[in-house]
Amino acid sequence: MLKLENVSFRVGDSGSEFEIIDNISLEIPDGSFTVITGPNGGGKSTLARLIMGIEKPTSGKILFNGTDITDMSVTERAKLGIGYAFQQPPRFKGLTVRRLLSLAAGSELPEDECCGYLTSVGLCSKDYLNREMDASLSGGEAKRIEIATLMARKLGLAIFDEPEAGIDLWSFSMLVESFKAMSEGNHNSVLVISHQERIMQLADRMIVIADGKVRDTGSKEEIFPRLMGEFNENCGFRGRGNE
Repeated sequence: MLKLENVSFRVGDSGSEFEIIDNISLEIPDGSFTVITGPNGGGKSTLARLIMGIEKPTSGKILFNGTDITDMSVTERAKLGIGYAFQQPPRFKGLTVRRLLSLAAGSELPEDECCGYLTSVGLCSKDYLNREMDASLSGGEAKRIEIATLMARKLGLAIFDEPEAGIDLWSFSMLVESFKAMSEGNHNSVLVISHQERIMQLADRMIVIADGKVRDTGSKEEIFPRLMGEFNENCGFRGRGNE
């Protein structure tokens, strides 16, 4: 279980501090598929970075399976079984996709298993296994490969920050099916930041973040109907600017 206790995150100096995350307390139960949604600029991606250790809370505590991970590094959290897929995946010149998948899994993966992970995110495996994770890949290709690496790991918590960004509709359909399999398979908990209705429909729990606070939380059946009336004509929540 992931637990946040009174977590806050501020930026700026003492004369002009800005509260990005404001005293958030929440729990992500074991075995759950949780979707975090809410207005742009509400703090969703920042919250995910705090959980992964990319940012450090100004105050509060983060616990994972009873262990205080508040001051742990990204590497230490990864060793505990927390994984994170970035909105903009990193590039690794000289590292092939097949090697990256094997590194994620912790052992050399057979070709058919690597192919299975790539196929699950909508990539033709024969075209990508020996490609390098460098600038020759489009943003969407790199994103899908990164998602495949999380699938190859045996994670306690898999975090996906807007996984639909840069992915075509056909591949998105396959991604939705992959998330279904993840939530039912090796991954103990899946946490997805998304505005996509089809991803929200997979959730057993939803959390709405707005203005750095938890505005609403509960089951999909409770939360989703309340959200439908809050979308504007651009299919986005009313809220302040970009995160």
